[in-house]
Amino acid sequence: MAWYFPMKRVRKLIEIMDADWLPFHPNPRKPKFKVPQGAVDAHCHVFGPAARFPFASERKYTPCDASKEQLFALRDFLGFERSVIVQATCHGKNNDALEDALLNSNNMARGIAAVGVEIDNLTLKRLDHAGVRGVRFNFVKRLVDDTPKDIFKDISNMIAEYGWHIVGGADSLFTSTSNTCSF
Repeated sequence: MAWYFPMKRVRKLIEIMDADWLPFHPNPRKPKFKVPQGAVDAHCHVFGPAARFPFASERKYTPCDASKEQLFALRDFLGFERSVIVQATCHGKNNDALEDALLNSNNMARGIAAVGVEIDNLTLKRLDHAGVRGVRFNFVKRLVDDTPKDIFKDISNMIAEYGWHIVGGADSLFTSTSNTCSF
């Protein structure tokens, strides 16, 4: 199967990723329950492959490669019909790996992009065509640096034209909303 990797390959992947990063299981088993018909994996990622889709220099972690082919094979193996692929923070705001996965998903996936102040309408239109339906605003300190709230407001106004939604992530100890903005 496409998701299966011999241990020799897994050891090679471990050499390039962060020491504390857990690689995906090389030989998963099916769950003991049957996934309901129409089930969607609502939050998954593609990582690289780094040789084609390099990780961002500002990333906070370096994972092992986990390709679109592996993701699709695992989705099918587990019994999900569709998936929502969320831009991984290790790729920063370069959504090429996400866009490639969506364009090759046989219309079985939608995406959540990561964008910044440099985003333009031409890029949003291209991402929308690929299947992106939202943006990720991440406030998890171990994953991203601070972003001024005005940038989030500007992006929110731009994506409204496409009917996209916003996915927010925050630390579990998030106790203050002073750094966020109302929409």
